[in-house]
Amino acid sequence: MSTLHWEDTAAEIHKVVVGPMDNNVFVLRCKQTGDALLIDAANEHDRLLELCQRLGVRTVIETHGHWDHIQAVPELRDAGYSVHVTAEDAAMLPAYDEILEDESVIEVGRLRLHTIHSPGHTPGSMSFRLDGAPILFSGDTLFPGGPGNTSFEGGDFDTIIASLDQRLFTLPPDTLVLPGHGDDTTIGTERPHLQEWIDRGW
Repeated sequence: MSTLHWEDTAAEIHKVVVGPMDNNVFVLRCKQTGDALLIDAANEHDRLLELCQRLGVRTVIETHGHWDHIQAVPELRDAGYSVHVTAEDAAMLPAYDEILEDESVIEVGRLRLHTIHSPGHTPGSMSFRLDGAPILFSGDTLFPGGPGNTSFEGGDFDTIIASLDQRLFTLPPDTLVLPGHGDDTTIGTERPHLQEWIDRGW
């Protein structure tokens, strides 16, 4: 079962951890309308389909195209859910429905989720900021203690550092960061360590 991970008066975020890589899957739900979306159809499609049905999910958005984040995409599409991914990472998916563009807005009921193209882990990595709340879904771009791995094909360390410096670390320090694996952190916790990460090279 998913757990209610965070909430305020307008939104609730549910979290479930799936698959061999312990992927975080989040559902963002609008309390006023009941509409919801799922972030990263990673694995264990039976659990995710149950989650989608229970919480009113209409749409799936992918933070990036790596295999461990997309294993359940075919089954969720077959069940009628629309899957969205960036153009740069679209070829990594077996199929998809819509292209995510930088600096656009995804409406979830009355909630608004802002897209932030944050490449480096993959060319098309995307982070998502919840309007009016201190919430950032960072995918595999930012974790507690550093950036995501850039040693895979399409990864680039200088690019991910630029994404952190110019796109994510401009957010308020109290912004809660919900990554694609592991525990939450905050922008204020991680931002002071940027130079350390640059110096160590990973």
